[in-house]
Amino acid sequence: MEKTQRYLGVENGVVFCADHVEDGEICGKAYHSYRCEPLEIKGIGRLISGLEKFYDSICFPHPGVNERSFQENVNKKQDMERRMKVMSDEELLRRHGELGTFIIRVQHRQNGSWQGRITWTEKDKTIYFRSVWEMVKLIEGALDAAGCREEKPFKENWEEE
Repeated sequence: MEKTQRYLGVENGVVFCADHVEDGEICGKAYHSYRCEPLEIKGIGRLISGLEKFYDSICFPHPGVNERSFQENVNKKQDMERRMKVMSDEELLRRHGELGTFIIRVQHRQNGSWQGRITWTEKDKTIYFRSVWEMVKLIEGALDAAGCREEKPFKENWEEE
């Protein structure tokens, strides 16, 4: 059986489909199991903020830094309802971007950033990242390597070391 990196493997796995570049910004759609409609992405900043809200909504991964409150959380039932999967992993993995497709698996939210793994599905290659910035560099480096962007500010690559 052929080994593949194309899997989600975690409850907060996200498939980011990069479709085009507009005004220097990567645009596309992000899909996760808890919503049928994609998050429309225009720019990496929008991707990061959208995913941060998603992780907060499912309470996973738990943030290392949190707002303090002395009030009881009355939204726990709503939080649990949001955690009901409406899309299977197989459905998510059928999504593809015109420029590139990335499976993002954030394992930790510590030190004000994210740590996890990202898979570039077209290359079937997975790399660990230690920060949001490193994840962004990996996405942009993949699109640079594929010739999808005019600017090539990042040298982060997906080649074997």
